[in-house]
Amino acid sequence: MAASAGPEIERLISLLSKLPGLGPRSARRAALALLKRRDQLLVPLNEALTLAAERVRTCSVCGSLDTQDPCAICSDQNRDASLICVVEEVGALWAMERAVAFRGRYHVLGGLLSALDGVGPDALKIGPLVSRAQSEAIHEVILALPATVDGQTTAHYLAERLAGAGVSVTMLARGVPVGGELDWLDDGTINQAMRARRPA
Repeated sequence: MAASAGPEIERLISLLSKLPGLGPRSARRAALALLKRRDQLLVPLNEALTLAAERVRTCSVCGSLDTQDPCAICSDQNRDASLICVVEEVGALWAMERAVAFRGRYHVLGGLLSALDGVGPDALKIGPLVSRAQSEAIHEVILALPATVDGQTTAHYLAERLAGAGVSVTMLARGVPVGGELDWLDDGTINQAMRARRPA
């Protein structure tokens, strides 16, 4: 950072650079854009951040983020309470909601099992999931976890933990994406698509 930039600007850049997808250069550009457009960007952003810090909380039922507890999804009587979709983080929940493909309830684990990172079952919200699944109202638990080693390890562990709960445990299908061309796909995706094939 140039010596002419004051400590306030340096702190702004430093904080912005901690956001996912923003390195030091991108943070500098973002800080400059905010400072150049104070009234249109910086002041409203400051107000939005302050309100979010004051009002957003974690849902005590599913682990999502909302301004109410239980969250709007858990409180929605029109959603299918017999289905729970398990996701790694809130971002995955938001992606599922954008797709409008699921009308049940969710459970946010708060991460994935990872021996390398020292993340064990106690670090995740697995106990509350098992408790929810043992409720008479739950018929199916859908594991919507990443197709990574940690994601698959977590899915396998959850399937074992849920085996005695009397619920159906399913996983999202994996394979060729909509609009995907075979010559651009990796070998693992093609193999998974072949194993998960269905009648035409």
